[in-house]
Amino acid sequence: MLIDGLQCGHFNRGVFEELRAGAVSCVTITGGFWQGCIESLDAITRWRDLARENADLVVLVRDAEDIDRARAEGKTAIIVGFQNTNLFDSRIRFVELFQDLGVRVVQLTYNNQNEYGGSCYEPEDSGLSRAGKVMVREMNEHGILIDLSHVGELTSQQVIEHSDKPVAITHANPASVIPHKRNKTDKTLALLKERRGIIGCASYRNICAPEHAESAEKWAEIVARTVDLVGIDHVGIGTDRSHGHTLADMHWMRMGRWTREIDYGAGSPENPGTTAPLDWFTEVRHIGRIPGALGNIGFSPDEVEAICFGNWRRVYGEVFPGGK
Repeated sequence: MLIDGLQCGHFNRGVFEELRAGAVSCVTITGGFWQGCIESLDAITRWRDLARENADLVVLVRDAEDIDRARAEGKTAIIVGFQNTNLFDSRIRFVELFQDLGVRVVQLTYNNQNEYGGSCYEPEDSGLSRAGKVMVREMNEHGILIDLSHVGELTSQQVIEHSDKPVAITHANPASVIPHKRNKTDKTLALLKERRGIIGCASYRNICAPEHAESAEKWAEIVARTVDLVGIDHVGIGTDRSHGHTLADMHWMRMGRWTREIDYGAGSPENPGTTAPLDWFTEVRHIGRIPGALGNIGFSPDEVEAICFGNWRRVYGEVFPGGK
């Protein structure tokens, strides 16, 4: 069984069946990127409907114990997350309201700087703002896990230092292993380790190297290198797997409403469109190959359990309301 720290796209019963086939006991979904408050509320209501319609396969998470119950019942626990703070509409009291509605993971910034801090794609990272410090405290208080995957390096480091609870890089890789603006420096990862956080190693082709597409074992080498950097207790899985994404979806993720121009995000002019999954991960159920691949490259059964389940479960237990 495993926990996936981040997926996105269009979920339906077929995807849920694939997740079960891949032994995914918990996954954080992406409720939105650039969407404001009303659109985010719409996303939450859609997920409630979807969970009710597929109650035999999934359950929405409100506390960390829901993950254990879903695992015991053979279901997939769904954590509702958002990849930007736009859902709060610059209203600090909305953090508590969205937490009441079941939101449990929110990324501080997406691909652009906002009022709270800098982004990985800004040429200069402004760092954590005054409003950002207030936002970090508010998310800590109300049990929402702070995600730093697309956040700038300086801002990430300052969030880690300012947060009273562990934070997560839900879907990225070490930049010293795979150089890319979306991946994280050793300095940031060292701070993450010091403050009991976690990084979910990603399988998104644009932030992996070509050899990592060849087999699950080749991709698992990213995990091994990450463990070398931060230790076994601070590494998990965060595939960034997408479901049913079209070119229109990709344009929305990268450009939202903020620009008329083409923005390539983690891509490039040479690789401008939608990105194919890694060669060994062409079906969602293939995520189930990861535990075996980790074992094949030398991780012990206890280490595989920690990477695939236990480390995420520990962080969720420390952050989510009432968690243990």
